[in-house]
Amino acid sequence: MNRSTATTIAPSAAKTKKSSYFRSRWNAPLAGYLFISPWLLGFLALTAYPLFLSLYYSFTDYTLMQPMKWIGTRNYERIFTADPKFIQSAKVTFTYVLASVPLKLAAALFVAMILSKAVKGISAYRTAIYFPSLIGGSIGVSLLWRNIFGVDGIFNKLIGVFGFEGKGWITSPDTALGTLILLTVWQFGSTMVIFLAGLKQIPNDLYEASSVDGANKVTQFFKITLPMLSPILYFNLIMAVIGAFQMFTSAFVITNGGPMNSTYVYAMYLYERAFSRYELGYASALAWIMLIAIVAATVLISYTSKYWVFYETDTGGRKRK
Repeated sequence: MNRSTATTIAPSAAKTKKSSYFRSRWNAPLAGYLFISPWLLGFLALTAYPLFLSLYYSFTDYTLMQPMKWIGTRNYERIFTADPKFIQSAKVTFTYVLASVPLKLAAALFVAMILSKAVKGISAYRTAIYFPSLIGGSIGVSLLWRNIFGVDGIFNKLIGVFGFEGKGWITSPDTALGTLILLTVWQFGSTMVIFLAGLKQIPNDLYEASSVDGANKVTQFFKITLPMLSPILYFNLIMAVIGAFQMFTSAFVITNGGPMNSTYVYAMYLYERAFSRYELGYASALAWIMLIAIVAATVLISYTSKYWVFYETDTGGRKRK
């Protein structure tokens, strides 16, 4: 074979090899795309399309009684300048989030540390404590909670044994929101299980070494347990904040937003606008404001996490960037 023939074959072979490479790159993920296609189609049809459609509706005067009319940002202007119920519901929701999330995380971590001990029959205790989370924020649980904290409820009878006078906890503006917060804190099972899994991953050698150095239980908690659990705390914090912003069922069933709008959370106001007044354009604007608030809270937590979340790959004394 002469030199000219070799130079002709070489580019052709390289081109064939290159096209074969791109075909293999395409064929390799094709099977993966086929496997996820049911989820992908469902996401596009049931999540992405409604999401962007609601964004379009938020710029319209859209009700079920009249034709849709484009009004630009008028819905948002009206919400922020001439809607006192928006301010009230947002205030109640932020109060609920700021109170319920830390209490729920603290209760979950406290119980997880107790259940992490090797005690006979501990699995039964874990199951019993986790059980309330299986039924979630259902209507049945909300009705049960309303009966417990009613005027003739079990809670009043219980404190009456100790000489305290009970009252209508869900009918008083001072305590109604507190009962809803208590219900959220009580349903800490899922968060507790995640904390429990994280506690199991902390090497016991760290506690033994710190004991030799004279560290007590409090020091071990703040210097070992919390730093080692910080990635899990970060995850649980974000999930708890997202869930708290969307709280609806318990407020709707137990108090119906009362008394005196003390439990009138944001999701209830959105529901009222959409399904009682049929102002779908206005409700879409409210929904997007909630989405932006949740995203902003998540971004804020993510930004501050570099100061308090630590991973095994981080070097000592250096903040994660």
